[in-house]
Amino acid sequence: MWPEQQPNPYQQPAQEPGPRDDGGRRTAVVSVVLAGVVVIACGVTGYVVLSGDGTKDEAGPGPTASASSRPAAPSPSGDARGGDGYPEPVVPGWKVVVNPQRGIAFDVPPDWDRKSVDWASYVSEQDDPDGEAIVGFLAPAILKEEWCRSGSDSTMHLAAAGSRGEIGAKNTDDAARRNAGLWIYGGYTQPDKKKIKTSAAEPFTTRSGLTGSLATSYSTGLEKTGKCDYNGKATAFAFKDAHGDFASWTFHGVKGVVEEVPDATVRKILSTVRLTGAPSER
Repeated sequence: MWPEQQPNPYQQPAQEPGPRDDGGRRTAVVSVVLAGVVVIACGVTGYVVLSGDGTKDEAGPGPTASASSRPAAPSPSGDARGGDGYPEPVVPGWKVVVNPQRGIAFDVPPDWDRKSVDWASYVSEQDDPDGEAIVGFLAPAILKEEWCRSGSDSTMHLAAAGSRGEIGAKNTDDAARRNAGLWIYGGYTQPDKKKIKTSAAEPFTTRSGLTGSLATSYSTGLEKTGKCDYNGKATAFAFKDAHGDFASWTFHGVKGVVEEVPDATVRKILSTVRLTGAPSER
């Protein structure tokens, strides 16, 4: 069942890119590089970006401005480091993705593109002139960033995974279900909410012993009215960070295509989600 949305109290920077239309039905996922980010706190339906003095921080252009990855902030003392400056992966041969703002890390296969710690991806309502975020995450990893291109400036990636805070969540069950459903609505089905199926939340524990709630969501029966119209699937894991605040990790990707990321791979990535220390935004 589609999770009931709450009003979004989190305003995006006015200079961030607005929604990009893909075939007239939905908004493509927008990625921005955030300069000088001190805080990016994601709520149930959006996020706010603040600079050091508490004002809104201006975001740079989309992925074409900077597609390079930069090492994450140093991990806690004693954490084994790889040759690229990141912690050693849990899965041999994979690479680690770190969100120092939330103190969260996870592993992805080597063919995924690990974005910098100030890279944010989000989706917005296609009819919202301000491009206000429905849902987003920070410091993601993206698979085949330009897997589908529609027009001159709208691209769709095959899959992505990232983490965020869950300000306003009632509990981990609520956060996981809402997060999974919002990514499917925002990235794949909007404005149609009837083609979304979201599971009940269930307890889940990662390899590191991190406990929380897991929910999945997917779309079905979408009509292909645009070149990049595909069904999608999402897996969301909500938990508490080192400060005891709600946070989440989410995967979303295209469903029903030859290159679809297998559920077994999604679960393997999920199993590596772990805390790396206290969130740096405090």
